Parts: sequence; structure tokens; C-alpha cells
Amino acid sequence: MSTEISPLAPKSDPVLPPIAGVRIETAEAGIKYKGRTDLMVMVFDRPAEVAGVFTTSKCPSAPVDLCRANLPGGSARIVVVNSGNANAFTGAKGAKATADTAGAAAAAAGCAPSEVFLASTGVIGEPLDAAKFSGLLGDMVKSAVSDRWADAARAIMTTDTYPKVATRTFEIAGASCTINGIAKGAGMIAPDMATMLSFIVTDAPIAANVLQAALSDHVGSTFNAVTVDSDTSTSDTVLLFSTGGAQITETSDPQLAGFREALRSLMEELSLKIVRDGEGARKQVEVLVTGAASDEAAGRIARSIANSPLVKTAVAGEDANWGRVVMAVGKAGEEADRDRLAIWFGDVRVAVDGERDPDYSEAEASAVMKRDEITIRADIGLGSGQARVWTCDLTKAYVEINGDYRS
Repeated sequence: MSTEISPLAPKSDPVLPPIAGVRIETAEAGIKYKGRTDLMVMVFDRPAEVAGVFTTSKCPSAPVDLCRANLPGGSARIVVVNSGNANAFTGAKGAKATADTAGAAAAAAGCAPSEVFLASTGVIGEPLDAAKFSGLLGDMVKSAVSDRWADAARAIMTTDTYPKVATRTFEIAGASCTINGIAKGAGMIAPDMATMLSFIVTDAPIAANVLQAALSDHVGSTFNAVTVDSDTSTSDTVLLFSTGGAQITETSDPQLAGFREALRSLMEELSLKIVRDGEGARKQVEVLVTGAASDEAAGRIARSIANSPLVKTAVAGEDANWGRVVMAVGKAGEEADRDRLAIWFGDVRVAVDGERDPDYSEAEASAVMKRDEITIRADIGLGSGQARVWTCDLTKAYVEINGDYRS
């Protein structure tokens, strides 16, 4: 966790209201960090409906394995999250630490181990000593209260410079419902999943299968549409819970419209807060690709632009170097035609028809690059495919942060 708050941090955070049926507690376990909380417990007073999406890494962490095993049960009673150690690439020791933590959590919540969900974030390859915190879980469950959302967001931070929280309200059958979410992430951020932890809870009466469908539908345009450094983590976990029961069981139920939009909007807000806290970031960049052969092709081209170190360093240097965007389009491996390509920085078209725009203004383009929020648009000129990806600039601070991450 950095002591310097990102210049792109929100000026203020929403106050997340209590949600009936869920209580939260945090603690200082001393896993890696000193003088700050690094352990969070979220306990459900009765079984909550649960959905989840996880990293696509072929080297997942032990907690991800546990969550995947428990998710088909559709029921959750307790979530335990630690920061400072990812419990990834830790072999049999990691599996034992996960099993020990799950056992202690189940005993604390009075539930089956299959109703326990775990997440860990931090250094990869260091054994996690579950004994440092498993003995705290019983007291944490007893002292947990309903208004600790901001504290929970702080406890799960690693190199984040600020906590990431969001809340929405919506209606189902005329009744007001709430959805709250927290997230962490600043580095090792790339699509599939965007490298992060996120925990979202609603009091709407929605069954696990319906939650899963909604979460899966929206993850592509939100959490999977952000990239800080093109690196996909071992530990990415997004869990969505409902404390309101399982009254709505059909994904086609028209009552879900308000919930689906609230969930999408909340996930997008959390995703952008992660990008704006990218390690060393000073600028938020929206990459918009239009006119591609398909939406899938547009997505791959957009990620090629967003992940390019040359594009990202040009943004950091406030250099309107559209040639680097041409490079990124050309290397994406998707259908493109040099002589149909057009590129914009903000609302300034800098290239068209395979060459520099005849009305190009260096002064106007440079003015766009000095903004905190920049849109780079590439129109491929071949079809109707489009995609949007968010990223940030790449600065010297990113190298400094990651050069001594384990020290």
C-alpha cells in the first residue's frame, strides 16, 4: 500500500449503507504489513446466494481452487480475505493453509466448509502462515457489524493508494434494494480477469443461478475491460452475494432490469477506480476501437493498443505519437487496412486514410495529451465491430514500485 495517494483518486467516496444479513470485521494480523489492517471477514447471518468469476491463469492460487470447488453449492456463510500474501505457488503448504483457514472459518460461522469462501492477495510464492490469523476469526465473527464497508475496502489493499467502494439502489416489484461493492487492485491488472479482488452484496431476493448469469454477462465490459500492465494474476476473484433469499430464479424475469443495470454500473465504477489507481498512474486512458471486422476483433485490437508500453509511455510523456497506435493496430493479428485506418486523440483526428490528417494540429493534439483523462480512438474502416478498454499511462513510478515489491 502506497503512502502517496494517486492524483486520479476520487475527491470523495460514497458512504455504503448497511445491508441486512451481512456483517463485516477487520483486524491487524501482521501477515506482511505493520500498523494496518490486513484481514477482513464478511459473515452472513443466514446462507447467502453466491456467484463468482475467477482468474483464467493456469497457475491459480489455493484460495481460488477452494472458491471454485465451493461455488456450485450456491451458498455462502463467511468470506475471509487476507492481504500481503497471495498464497499462490505455495504447493502442499498453500493447500494446507487454505484448508486450515476454511476449517477455522467454518467453526467461527457455525457452517459447513462448503459455505466458506477465501481470497488472498499479495506476494506470490511465499508460504502463508494461517496460524497468524485463523485464531482471530471466532472473535471477528462475534464483533462484526453491518457498517464496516470502508474498513473492509482498506483491509484488502496491497499497492493500492486508496480504497475502492461503490453503491447503488434499484427496485424490484416496487421494493427498494441496495447493492454495495468493494474492490482492490493497482498492479498485475489485465483482462481475464482484470487482476483484482472484488466483493459485491445485494439484499435483493435473487437466486445464485441468476446472480451468476448477471455477473458473467457484465464482467466482459467492466472488470475484463481494464488493463494496467497486461499481466493476469493468479488470484483474481469477484464474488457476488444476495442476502434476500432466492425468490427470483429465472434469468428472464423482467423484474431483474433494475438489478442488472445497477450491477453493471457498480462494476464499471469499481473497474475504473482500479485503473485510476494503476501503479504510478497519472492519466486514465479510454481506448475505443470501431469499424473492426467483429466485436471480438475490436477487443483484441483495443487491448493491443492499451497494453502497448510504447503507447502508454507516450501518454505518460504527453506525446501525441499516433504512430505508436498504428503500430499497435498492425501487430494485433486482426484484419486491418492501413489505408482505411483513422485515429483520434480526444476529438482531434490525427491520422486518416493511411497518412497524417491533412488538417492535423500538433498544438491541438498536444493539448489533449495534457488532460488527466484521454480517449484514443481507432476506426479500422472494415465493419461494425467495436470495443472499449480502459488503461492508464506507464510511468517511472511503476518500475520503482515493482522493482522492490518483495522488500
